[in-house]
Amino acid sequence: MSENYKIMSKFIKDLSGETPDFETYLYVKDFISKYQLNIEIISKALKAQVIEVDTILKFHDDSDSKKKSHFELTYTSIVKLNEEVKDKNIVQKIVLCDVQKEIFPEIEKALLNLLHISGYPDVKFLKKVDFEELYNKKFN
Repeated sequence: MSENYKIMSKFIKDLSGETPDFETYLYVKDFISKYQLNIEIISKALKAQVIEVDTILKFHDDSDSKKKSHFELTYTSIVKLNEEVKDKNIVQKIVLCDVQKEIFPEIEKALLNLLHISGYPDVKFLKKVDFEELYNKKFN
């Protein structure tokens, strides 16, 4: 938690793992190391000083292959901003960086659990997401 905000609630809004058939499963098992993790963050104001933040993780194959599995998780955080927070740039950093750093370990664990119970027990995310670095690259 920061002095600028508090996460009031957080939950998995949507969780999906799709592997259409056994043939695809066998193919994906051999090529899942080529899959990419994409992160999308969407926010909307619910009421004064309260924001809903959806963090969407997609683990998928960007190639032209017809045999693909698709894994997606939408995690929602309800964030209450302190009354003093009025600057749009501060709100942006809270949503895109601070909240993400706080919730990402839980989201990553949930997505890995989905992958493991979907038949891909060896999948690991070796590179950690640095939200501070991503934020600074985009806005500084």
